Amino acid sequence: MGLFGTDGVRGLANVELSPLTALKLGTTSAHVLIERKQNTKVLVGRDPRISGDILESALVAGICSQGVDAVLLGVIPTPGVAYLTATKGASLGVVISASHNPVKDNGIKFFGPDGHKLDDAVEASIEEQIDNFDSFPRPSGADVGNVRHRHEVVWSYAKHVKSTANAPLTGLKVVIDGANGAASEIAPAIFHELGAKTCCLNCSPNGININDGSGSQHPQQMALLVKQTGADVGMSFDGDADRVILSDENGVIVDGDHIMAIYALDCARNGGLPTGKVIGTVMSNIGLELALKKEGLSLVRAAVGDRYVSDEMRKTGAIVGGEKSGHIILSRHTTTGDGMVTALQILSIMIRTGKKLSQLAGEMEEFPQLLVNVKVAERDGWDSKPGIIAAIKDAERRLGDRGRIVVRPSGTEKLIRVMAEGPNEDEVELLVGNICDAVKCAMG
Repeated sequence: MGLFGTDGVRGLANVELSPLTALKLGTTSAHVLIERKQNTKVLVGRDPRISGDILESALVAGICSQGVDAVLLGVIPTPGVAYLTATKGASLGVVISASHNPVKDNGIKFFGPDGHKLDDAVEASIEEQIDNFDSFPRPSGADVGNVRHRHEVVWSYAKHVKSTANAPLTGLKVVIDGANGAASEIAPAIFHELGAKTCCLNCSPNGININDGSGSQHPQQMALLVKQTGADVGMSFDGDADRVILSDENGVIVDGDHIMAIYALDCARNGGLPTGKVIGTVMSNIGLELALKKEGLSLVRAAVGDRYVSDEMRKTGAIVGGEKSGHIILSRHTTTGDGMVTALQILSIMIRTGKKLSQLAGEMEEFPQLLVNVKVAERDGWDSKPGIIAAIKDAERRLGDRGRIVVRPSGTEKLIRVMAEGPNEDEVELLVGNICDAVKCAMG
């Protein structure tokens, strides 16, 4: 497996993802820009986790050592870096974040000048040259890169987010779970300025509490607060705010599959879903597929990972795609997943239709689905283990055409993900358990 996973470079901060690795990435990415004659400036943003400071310092040192300017945006959601890269004339956008992962991890991911994830060919060029980073020519004197701190431009991104709302949010009461991450400052401000009454949760980052029992991975606390306070809707972002999981007024979780169904069905009924396609992944619930099919729409399944969803969207012309995890791409408004934009679109539909979120989400019936993550020493080679293959084939035989089995390695962590879906919850649990046992036996 190469240096880049499905969402940049990730690892245990200061160990697997060390300052030296960040220095190499900064130096090599800037060198590749120069080779491609795109060496204007690089935007660098980060989430508030404590290891971000040391990685940012090393990364920026590498960028500037090649004579390329670095603009430090400070703590900002990942989609904010993507938006500003595309609108401020930057050659590259870099985000230091491990997204929904715990504080011990960190990551570095790149956006191209169009605001989309960096092209595979550019990533490949960085990978090919990174071990030679110390041999690149270096400018000196006044020709080294300049560092500028421009956190205030985050509010330019905030203005863009607000502009995607189709109606004021006056009269709505919302709970905002910031995951003690990058949305903790900006999200409450945006929703308040649009007229909503806000109740904030986990919006006090201290560098070590990011995603700790909070955010899109742990939305139960948010959902309970929605019910206790009589709020209309709740939203839980992840650490870098490119995901969102919602709660309806009854405290029932509304995940990414339901969000895509609500948005796509509304667009289709108003004549605004070109191609009639929605891009999901192999993990998308079959209930989404059936809900779309009732309206003459189709679900196209991409590999897991937002870059694969984005690629399929551009290939097919679809305007909505995403994952059950709440990473939703709405190409009319964004080039990557944006939790705040996604939440605003659903709130706008609620206001325009006069329907509660529970009514909108009820149009999709979710099939029982269980996903279990199995920790492994190494994630490569799982598909050549006889015991794992036998367990998967047995589960597929038992389910037949009544459901699905998906087993895959994580693109960012040392995990094998085992998912089963079918009409009977007990059967799904049994089949997943059998496969997990086989994975643990072969690779644990």
